Amino acid sequence: MKKIISTSAAPTPLNNLYSQGVLAQGKFLFTAGQLGVDPKSGELADGLRAQTQQALENIRAVLKAAGTDISYVVKVTVLLDNLGDFAAMNEVYATFFPESPPARTAFEAARLPIGALVEIEAIAIVE
Repeated sequence: MKKIISTSAAPTPLNNLYSQGVLAQGKFLFTAGQLGVDPKSGELADGLRAQTQQALENIRAVLKAAGTDISYVVKVTVLLDNLGDFAAMNEVYATFFPESPPARTAFEAARLPIGALVEIEAIAIVE
């Protein structure tokens, strides 16, 4: 059993081939990779820190639409345009997960959609 999660508080998918989030078995939420796109303007935030902040805010919005919040995130995957930006991304990331952080994997990607510097996806529990 799966339920598609959609909210106007996060950017609209770039095409109709994926969902902002999928709730599986009513218990686990899988978010799509979120870029640092402002959902109101549709524009990519300026710079890595701003894009990281916005990507995590977009994840927060999808979590809220599914009835959960960032404290229930159990796994995060971060894709960076340049792994040299890891420390700067991590500074912003730490503000979202100050205690009991989720498991995380980070990769350098050859190229991200629309010229983004970071893309982040999450898996969370929904109670």
